Parts: sequence; structure tokens; C-alpha cells
Amino acid sequence: MVLLPIAATLDENEAFVHHPDCQESLQMCIEYYGRVGFNPPWICYYVKKGEDLVGSAAFKGQPKNGRVEIAYGTVERFWQQGVGTEICRLLVALARQTDPSVYLTARTLPEHNFSTRILEKNGFRLLGTVEDEEDGEVWEWGYSG
Repeated sequence: MVLLPIAATLDENEAFVHHPDCQESLQMCIEYYGRVGFNPPWICYYVKKGEDLVGSAAFKGQPKNGRVEIAYGTVERFWQQGVGTEICRLLVALARQTDPSVYLTARTLPEHNFSTRILEKNGFRLLGTVEDEEDGEVWEWGYSG
């Protein structure tokens, strides 16, 4: 699997603009850059496996106070095939290569589900419940690699 960077503007994302699995997320990502900035490698990515786009991955902005949050998703037709686990692993590896001192976090719904299992498989541990300004009460996870 490989991370494909999502550029800062629609014009720079020709490969994704008309892809059916990118329609909603591409615009959301570009709008997100407008709020947090475009600071590679702390950006959004699509994930390619072979010839297929299998998911997406992102850092929620650049590190602040030595911390950065990750997010990821899998295209539905690739659910329960280990894709999410590998996407998370790619984000962890990129962050560790870029700045080994950065502390990685993630947030999930406050329940055990596929996403929490993916985080556990990748060395994250549940830190507790926090209030997220967009999602309300969530579980926060920290990378203990």
C-alpha cells in the first residue's frame, strides 16, 4: 500500500477529482487545509493498493505541543480485509520517520468497534474519554509503540 498526498487545491488533484470514491472526501480535505494549513507531510492522503484506492488517511494538522492526531478510513468494499490496520500503520511510520518525538493520538466513538481494534493492533492504548468540539464525547488513544 502507498500513501498518495492530497494537494492543497482541486486543480492539483486531477487524479482524484472524478474518482467516485473521492467525491465527498476530496472537497472536505481541501476545506480542512483552509482551516489548519497545508504542511506536508502533516496532510491528507488517499491510499492505493495495486490499482485500487482502498481508503484515506490524514494527520489532523501539523503537530502542536509535540502531539498530532491521526484519522483514517477504508472504502466500504475493502472493509474487514486488514486495510484499515495497514493504513494506520502507514500513518504511524510516516510520523515516526518525520519526527520520532511526536506523540500520536487518535479519537474514536466511545465503544469497542473496528476502529478501536485497528488502533490496538498498531500499538495505541486507550487514554480515556474526552470532549471533542466536533464529535462530542469520544475516546482518546495514544501511541505507545
